[in-house]
Amino acid sequence: MVELNTSRLDAVFHALGDATRRHMLRELANGERSVSQLAEPFSISLAAASKHIKALESAGLIHREVRGRTHLCRLAPGPLASAHEWLCFYERFWTERLDVLDQLLRSEDACKPSALNQGDDK
Repeated sequence: MVELNTSRLDAVFHALGDATRRHMLRELANGERSVSQLAEPFSISLAAASKHIKALESAGLIHREVRGRTHLCRLAPGPLASAHEWLCFYERFWTERLDVLDQLLRSEDACKPSALNQGDDK
């Protein structure tokens, strides 16, 4: 498995661990948004929104630019690719295990006499 920057990956999963931040990222996938626009759906203060945005920034998931008095945020998808790569390793791991289990169960079912044939013996 490719070794990924552990502290960066920890920050990404921490940021993704909060529903508000995930919603903010989804909004940013549609284009640049101001802090006010990101805060609006949640009825939270700008200070609270700023804390969420700082967590996203720390993880490298967004870039913030100040234009006058407006703070504009845009998605930085690179760290999501690292998280996806990490998750794909485990997706392959569990897919392989479940495929083996499926094969075992199918072979076990093939070895059992059918219920209909057992009734004919009486």
